[in-house]
Amino acid sequence: MESPSLPVTAKDWTSTSLHRVLCMQGGEGDVSYVNNSDSQALAITLSKPILISSLQSIKLFTSPLIRIADLGCATGSNTFDTVDTVVETLRGLFTAVYGDGSPEFEAFFCDLPSNDFNMLFRLLFEKQKVDSCKYFAGGVAGSFYDRLFPRGTIHVAVSLSALHWLSKIPEKVLEKGSRTWNKGKTWIEGTKKEVVDAYAEQSDKDLDDFLKCRKEEMVEGGVLFVLMGGRPSGSSSQFGDQDTRAKHPFTTTMEQAWQDLIDEGLIDEETRDGFNIPAYMRSPEEVAAGVDRIGGFKIEKMEYMKIVEYSDEKHEEWKNDPVSYGRARTNLVQAAIRPMVEVYLGPDLCDELFKRYESRVSTTQEFLHITCFFGVVAFSAIRLG
Repeated sequence: MESPSLPVTAKDWTSTSLHRVLCMQGGEGDVSYVNNSDSQALAITLSKPILISSLQSIKLFTSPLIRIADLGCATGSNTFDTVDTVVETLRGLFTAVYGDGSPEFEAFFCDLPSNDFNMLFRLLFEKQKVDSCKYFAGGVAGSFYDRLFPRGTIHVAVSLSALHWLSKIPEKVLEKGSRTWNKGKTWIEGTKKEVVDAYAEQSDKDLDDFLKCRKEEMVEGGVLFVLMGGRPSGSSSQFGDQDTRAKHPFTTTMEQAWQDLIDEGLIDEETRDGFNIPAYMRSPEEVAAGVDRIGGFKIEKMEYMKIVEYSDEKHEEWKNDPVSYGRARTNLVQAAIRPMVEVYLGPDLCDELFKRYESRVSTTQEFLHITCFFGVVAFSAIRLG
């Protein structure tokens, strides 16, 4: 197979172009985010008590309209479930105090322009035709690392499984020959300390920008709830255990699939070295440090949680059907990063990469006998006066 010219140069991934391609896979196909977000849904369910607890202690605003922002909404039921929880909890609190005089609710679904907003609002329209949880809704296209709303207008802001995605890939990791060059890798797990430090520096800057913007946009007494990919306290690895390190979708199998393309002459090493996954798993300490740096918020509660990749029933089923397991796992990783890979490699080479990924997973028997956990950090904070 002749390798076509690559649509995107490595340098583009460090500049403003990333926001044009960083999105979950749209549509309703086998590799769509809609059909591959069960672990995110489980994380939301497990962290929901933190959100509800903060909402129940909220200052009862006198505004006739309560505004909610979902930052990094993607598509599918996960975003609606959380907004429903916010609306139902607050509506119950306000009705108990004000009766029929309780406020109306408006929800803003926010994501990068590359997000599949058509799918999002089609699903929302279908949902609200049969659902009793009613609210006004709108879409906002933009980065949550920038201001999205006027000052002091948002009462509740939530961000679900999104803040571990960085605004850009650190330019340092693409500087050939430097100590920070991420040569031979497409992510940071298992790479040099200097590369991880470069990602951590970018992560701190992004977290600061996120909090600065929310500090401006939120009203005094408002609730900020964030659920993001994370790692346990004290861990220098992006993960908390060796099995997860071996089996995570971004690690060993991903690197092997890229190497397969090189070995077969479909791409060169420079092409592989130019692609880096823009994700960083923060520890609870890094999150708390960011809140302290920016000020304006008081953390009410923060927890690190481990989310199992698939149910025990699925694991047992796939032990007898490794091909289906390989397909399911490949769909999962495509839902997260296919849009970026496709822009970088082009559709044909993108297909070839994920074919090799699926083959590697299907033939690695070890994966059927170990468990991968997705670590998350969840926290709620109150906007101070």
